Amino acid sequence: MNFKKWPEVPALKTVVCKHTDAEKYVVNNALTVGKEYEVKNETEEFIFVIDNTGKVGGYYKTYFE
Repeated sequence: MNFKKWPEVPALKTVVCKHTDAEKYVVNNALTVGKEYEVKNETEEFIFVIDNTGKVGGYYKTYFE
């Protein structure tokens, strides 16, 4: 799947952000705790969602339920 087309493709599923406590990165600017996000792509370690900036971002699965 071409990553440039991810914003237009239908969501695979939806997930809810459970925390934004990141050790190394600033995540609280792009994710909101309790908000539901559409999953555009998924790997073993990451979930790609349209975040609060309106762009597709990749985040560790530990941030979501």
